[in-house]
Amino acid sequence: MASLFDPLIAFVSAHPELAYLTVFLAALLEAVPVVGSVIPGSTIIFALSALIPGGELRLEWVLAVAVAGALLGDGSAFWIGHRAQREILSSWPLSNYPNVVAQSEAFFHRWGALAVFFARFVPPIRAFVPITAGALGMSPPRFFAVNILAVLLWAPAHVLPGVLAVSALHEYAGIPHHTGIGKHYWMLAVIGGALIVALVVWVIRRGHGGGAIEPAKSVRRKP
Repeated sequence: MASLFDPLIAFVSAHPELAYLTVFLAALLEAVPVVGSVIPGSTIIFALSALIPGGELRLEWVLAVAVAGALLGDGSAFWIGHRAQREILSSWPLSNYPNVVAQSEAFFHRWGALAVFFARFVPPIRAFVPITAGALGMSPPRFFAVNILAVLLWAPAHVLPGVLAVSALHEYAGIPHHTGIGKHYWMLAVIGGALIVALVVWVIRRGHGGGAIEPAKSVRRKP
């Protein structure tokens, strides 16, 4: 199984710009309403961060593209809501997800500007709060002041755990950075760990009824 990662490691080593692009898109798409609720952007970023200690990717560039993607995604969603105002919340495709839109509105009304900060760390409303904040009339300076701070904390919180996990394997398990089998073991450990964490979170959210984002079902009226 470890041999399956040979092409991946070789490809990323030869084309790191594509890995950076993947991190950028993962961070950006997490902020897109509806789309962001199903894209495992955090898991993708965490898994790719495992390539940093081995030298395939550079920490500063991974952080930079993650921040850029999140800011662009959040900012674009906010401006769409700001320009369209409240009508956007009842328009397609948001009209298919009235429960999540209502949760986002309630979250925003309860926490105000702090909702923008907290939502960056709370899926699935992460994908809905920026557009909701714009639609409900939050001022751009206030939104971006809070959002930029949130993103600057969010990016390290998603990148550094993968870096630290791999570094710990090198330091305490004696796994060298650039030997074939050792590299595969830590790649499997970190990527597998990321998938397990994502699965556990999904199961917990499903168990509490908050994990699934499903379109509203139409109700057939009796004639």
